[in-house]
Amino acid sequence: MSHLDPHGSAEPRGWDRPDASAPAPGLPWPEPEIDPGQWHRRPAALSDAYAESPARSHPYTDVTAGGDPAAVNGHRDPDDSEYPTTQLEPIRDVEPEPEPESARPSGRRQRGRRRAGADRPPTQQPVPSRAGRNLPAAIAVGVGLGALILVPLFFYPPAFVMVVAAAVGVGIWEMARAVRRSGAHPPLVPLIAGGVLTVGLAWFSGPDALSLGLLVTVLGTMVWRLGDGPRGFQRDLTAAALIAVYVPFLGGFAALLAAPEDGQWRVLVTLAAVVLSDTGGYAAGVNFGKHPMAPSVSPKKSWEGFAGSVTAAALGSALLLWLFLDVAPWWGALFGLAISGAAVLGDLAESMIKRDLGVKDMSNLLPGHGGLMDRLDSILFALPTAYLLLAVFVPVLE
Repeated sequence: MSHLDPHGSAEPRGWDRPDASAPAPGLPWPEPEIDPGQWHRRPAALSDAYAESPARSHPYTDVTAGGDPAAVNGHRDPDDSEYPTTQLEPIRDVEPEPEPESARPSGRRQRGRRRAGADRPPTQQPVPSRAGRNLPAAIAVGVGLGALILVPLFFYPPAFVMVVAAAVGVGIWEMARAVRRSGAHPPLVPLIAGGVLTVGLAWFSGPDALSLGLLVTVLGTMVWRLGDGPRGFQRDLTAAALIAVYVPFLGGFAALLAAPEDGQWRVLVTLAAVVLSDTGGYAAGVNFGKHPMAPSVSPKKSWEGFAGSVTAAALGSALLLWLFLDVAPWWGALFGLAISGAAVLGDLAESMIKRDLGVKDMSNLLPGHGGLMDRLDSILFALPTAYLLLAVFVPVLE
């Protein structure tokens, strides 16, 4: 329905218009008695009158054609003096004066006000290290973890085993939480219970009990998972077996290392070799790293960093094993080379798992490190390597 032109009427405007409550003759709006279904139909007489109206042009057509500027659409507006707004000067774009310093509020920054200015430089954002982590926080957490391990190791070895069992439980939780991103849901309760049992059996009964603990953990997980039905059973059991081997079985070798009378020194040289490998690799990679070692798995690892890892671990282990375990320096250097290689492989293995799962860190439990498994990845692979090599270099006397 075409509406009437709002400027097409010759009636006066403003307060000269008749009372709106009085019925206006000739309006096209439907009367109450007209059928609502006919409202969209315009009377023929109204259509003809509307088409012949001289006000069908644009409201300013008469002005552009040379007509009287005060007469628009065939009528003249009332005297402009009756409208007070016509006496006002037009608004011009004037740049506001700057706010004086004394008028600015002090204290907390007002909403919408810029933080930086000529007298106040922008806040400097902390620049991360080239390794991509908060180095001071990482060092502080690393020192704390070292104290948590070494103090019970030298003063009360059973407490060290309890620390290992707690670390295994946290690592199992982080791994189970991460693999859920792939759709697998390994049962957490039997995994943690079996992991703690595996570490305890290794401490009390040796390597055969360690294998028995792994078997019990996998079987217990399978029986527990049967209660959830057959859907996804194979996927969940595969994830559970991977976690059982990766965390409690490999972690149980820490208990095997600490079991002999000189166990504290065996654990110490193993951890020292891993730390030296990580430190040497970090220093060499940051300063000299140019050739990526495995760009599709861990882009920040370089061959220069790997050379720094094995060099630092070999030199440090040669000295430590000679001092604490009376092992010839060349055998100590070989021990360091093997531990460094195992540590790098463990780091790459977890990087591949995280990349496959689409996660950056296993958790955010440790500031500057990510999750506990992000620190245990290289240690877990180094523990069985150290146990086997030290069993040859320093046999345990029954």
